Amino acid sequence: MPGPMDGVRVVELAVWVAGPSAAGILCDWGADVIKIEPPEGDPFRGVMALLGVMGNNPPFQLDNRGKRSVALDLRTAEGRAIALQLVDRADVFISNLRPGALKRLGLDYESLCARNPRLIYAHVSGYGIDGADADRAAYDVGAFWSRAGVAAMITSPGAPLPLQRGGMGDHTAGSQLAGAVAAALYHRERTGQGQLVTASLARTGAYMIGWDLNTALLTGVAPVPYERLTFPNPLILNYPVKGGKWIWLLMLQGDRHWPDFCRAVGHEEWLHDPRFETLASRAQNAAALVRAIEAVLAERTLEEWGAIFDRHNVWWAPVQSLDEVVQDPVMAAAGAWVDVPTPDGTVKMVASPVDFHGTPWQPRAGAPEVGQHTEEVLLELGYDWDGIIALKEKGVVP
Repeated sequence: MPGPMDGVRVVELAVWVAGPSAAGILCDWGADVIKIEPPEGDPFRGVMALLGVMGNNPPFQLDNRGKRSVALDLRTAEGRAIALQLVDRADVFISNLRPGALKRLGLDYESLCARNPRLIYAHVSGYGIDGADADRAAYDVGAFWSRAGVAAMITSPGAPLPLQRGGMGDHTAGSQLAGAVAAALYHRERTGQGQLVTASLARTGAYMIGWDLNTALLTGVAPVPYERLTFPNPLILNYPVKGGKWIWLLMLQGDRHWPDFCRAVGHEEWLHDPRFETLASRAQNAAALVRAIEAVLAERTLEEWGAIFDRHNVWWAPVQSLDEVVQDPVMAAAGAWVDVPTPDGTVKMVASPVDFHGTPWQPRAGAPEVGQHTEEVLLELGYDWDGIIALKEKGVVP
């Protein structure tokens, strides 16, 4: 099915994850995305090989399925001219190249909007497009995870910093940029004017821990990371259960849920224990309550506690491994997976996170090979085969 972005033309000049993920979401939603790559390809294509895994590249597939790949040597005047032709007929241009590099290529916002005033120019950076670090190299582990304070705020005092999983900040920033593109297209529909829209990994990280940072800004007191035995509400904490699994309690409104929880675990005497009677007293005696809950929950398995908690209206969630997640019918019902047609048959992949129930989307294909659609796109631009052969001979296209 075409999706809500059917008919929108997107040109992507981006590498690795943040920029390609934004274009990938728009592609899922039905946009025609042309991915401009150097002749050797987006470096993300080779990341699995660097890890010793040859062949399929699932992370690259997620962010690049359905796109058309055009390989161009942008170091040549002819290559840059072809890129400009693509932008001239595009609705959206997406990049995460550093501003200085885009300017040297003649693909900066000022140059492109002068050619195409209706263009939505979408840029995602490490640290924003203004300021001293606008051209500083960045990955999400640096700008989002490290510099924005995310890693520090989930690290207990004295503990080593946790390692980020790949793409966490990139996908968050990319999805924000895709939403910004949609809003800018709506504005253009009303006014006829394109515009520059930007996102950054650093700002995305700041927004993600915005509760903590806004507290620091408004009170002058910076929150500190939580510790297990001093967590202010032990009823919204994780606990090990019999069998080696973990359960996460979800009773944010502690006083509301406390009676149901006490009945569920068979300790109604806790209701009258002065240490635990109120949210405030439970916070003051958090260590004692955490240890008491740990001892009780260790007596039964996750499946046993799940059934008991459901009967007593106790809110909870299982802490799952990836193997459990992919087999979880709740994840499937939430639409977490999508079938993608590929030359080797239909495969199941992670879905991008939004559904449109009036204009449903469906991926058209897997990720393209490097330059797979170069000739196809050049023919659409009006080149004939003699012209394409001449470009190949000059090394402009592979």
